[in-house]
Amino acid sequence: MEFDHQPNDHGNGRVVMLVDSSVRGDSRSAKTVRSMREAGWEVIVLGRSPDGQPQTAECEGAPVYLVPVPTPLHRERHELRRSLLRWPLAYPKTKTASDRAQRLAAWRADVRVRRIALRSGSHGTGAGIVERFRLAASVLGIGLTERVVGLRSRQTKAAQQGRRVLDGRLDRIHAYVWRTVRGDRCWRRLEPLLWDYELAFAEPLDRLEPELIHANDFRMLGVGARAALRARGEGRVVKLVWEAREYLPGLKPRSADAHWRLANMAHEREYSRYADAVITVSDTLADLLKRRHRLSRQPYVLLNAPELSQPADADGGAASDVRQQCGLAPEVPLLVYSGAVAEQRGIATMIKGLVAMSDVHLALVVLDPSAAYLTAQLSRAAAMGVRERIHVLPYVPHWQVVSFLTSADVGVIPIHRWLNHEISLITKFFEYSHARLPLVVSDVRTMAEATRRSGQGEVFRAKDVDDYVRAVRAVLADPHRYRAAYETPGMLDEWTWRSQASVLDRVYRELVPGPTGPSLRKESVDETAETRWSAQAAS
Repeated sequence: MEFDHQPNDHGNGRVVMLVDSSVRGDSRSAKTVRSMREAGWEVIVLGRSPDGQPQTAECEGAPVYLVPVPTPLHRERHELRRSLLRWPLAYPKTKTASDRAQRLAAWRADVRVRRIALRSGSHGTGAGIVERFRLAASVLGIGLTERVVGLRSRQTKAAQQGRRVLDGRLDRIHAYVWRTVRGDRCWRRLEPLLWDYELAFAEPLDRLEPELIHANDFRMLGVGARAALRARGEGRVVKLVWEAREYLPGLKPRSADAHWRLANMAHEREYSRYADAVITVSDTLADLLKRRHRLSRQPYVLLNAPELSQPADADGGAASDVRQQCGLAPEVPLLVYSGAVAEQRGIATMIKGLVAMSDVHLALVVLDPSAAYLTAQLSRAAAMGVRERIHVLPYVPHWQVVSFLTSADVGVIPIHRWLNHEISLITKFFEYSHARLPLVVSDVRTMAEATRRSGQGEVFRAKDVDDYVRAVRAVLADPHRYRAAYETPGMLDEWTWRSQASVLDRVYRELVPGPTGPSLRKESVDETAETRWSAQAAS
C-alpha cells in the first residue's frame, strides 16, 4: 500500500492502532483515535479491508489504511483432503460430481434420440434388432450409473459440508492432541488463518515504523507482538499495548469449529507476555486476564463510556432524535435498541415481545439496516403482525448517540448469557444512562447487578419473552421512578470517555517519551479519574 505520510523521525509519538475491522461503526476505536490525537500523539490506523482491495480513509482526523487479508490458509488441510473412512465413495474432486451428472444427462438424451430414430424405421431389419439390444443395454446402464453417480454425489456433498465443520468428537480429540504435543504453538496447525493476518499486516506495519503499537483484541495481538520483536532485531524499541475488549474463553465460537477457541486461546497465551501494557473494559475482565496470562501487572481499565462532546472539526448540525426519526408522537411508548445485530444480542426477544404490547414501538439503531440476520427477523415480525411498529435506523456519529436516544422511553439490552456478556458493562449501558433512559436488561451478571443497585431499570431472564414483557410494562408504568436514579450525585461523572481516555494517555506516556506539550490528564482529568489511575498504577 502507498502511505501518504512522512517517515517517522522517532520522537514525535507515532502510534499505530491495529484493528480487525474496517473501523466503520467502531465507536471505541474512533473515540480512542480522537482523544490520543488531542493529547498530541500521531495516530495511524491499520484495519482490515472489507472487500479485499486496499483502501484509505480517515477516522477522527487520523489516516486509516485498510489492508486486504487474503485467506488461502483459512482453507485448512482438512478441507483439502479426502476422508476415506467417513465418505469412501466421494469423488476426489468436487467438480467430478457435476461432470458425471452432465455426462449422464447427455447419455440419456442420446438414448431418447436413438429411440425416435428406431421407431422411424431408418434402420434395416437386422440393424434394427441390434439397435434394440443396444438401447436396452443403454437403458440398463443409465439406471445403474444413475444410482452410482447419485450415491457418490451425495457422499461428495456430505464430505464438502463435513470438511467445513469441525465439531465432532474426533475433531476435538485432534485439537487436544495438537495442544498436548505443541503447547501454545498448536495454533499454527489448528488456526493457520492467523498466519494470513501476519502475512497481510507485517509489511505495512513495519514500513510505518511506529514507536508504540496499540493492538486491539486477540488476532492483532500476535501481529503487534511479532512487529515489536522484528523492530527489536533491527535495534529499534517499539512498545506494545494490548487492548483486550473481550474474554476469549467466553466468546461464542464464530463457527462450528472445535479448533477455533483452543487455537486462538493458545495464540493469545503465546503473545500476551510481549505486551508492555494491557488495557481492558472492566475490573472483572482485568482480574481474569491477570490470572489467565500470569501478568506481572494488573491490566488498566477503560470503561466503554460515551463521548459527550462534539469534535471541533465536526459538522455543527444537530442530529434529530430517535422519536423524530420514527415519526412518533410524544405519547407513543418507544423502546430503543442501539448496537450490533446478532442472535446472541437478543433481537428476537424484543420482536416477540411486541405481540403482547400492542401500543409499543421499537427502534433498532444499527450499523447495517440491510444485514441478513436483521432482514430475517423483520420477515418474522411481519408474519407476527408487528413489523409496522419496528423502526430500523442507521448509526449516528458516536458523539451524537446520547442526545439522539434521549427521546425514547426505555433503553433495552436483551443480550444472552454468554460468559463474555456477564463480565462487563457494555457501551450501550453507559449511552442509555447518559441519555437518562430507564433500562430493561437481561440477567447477565455485571449489568444486572449494576441496574438493581442503582435502581435505574428492571432485569428480566434472558430469552424469556414473558419476563421481558413484564419488565417493560413495569418501567412504562412508572418511568419517573427509574429516571430518578440519575439524580444521584456523581453517578454519571466517571462514565464519560474523557475521564477514561486520560488513563490511556498516561499508559502511553509511561511507555514512550511521547509528544511534547500537556498531557490529556492535565487538560481534562477530574479527581475520580486521577484516583482510578493511581490505584491501577499501584497494582
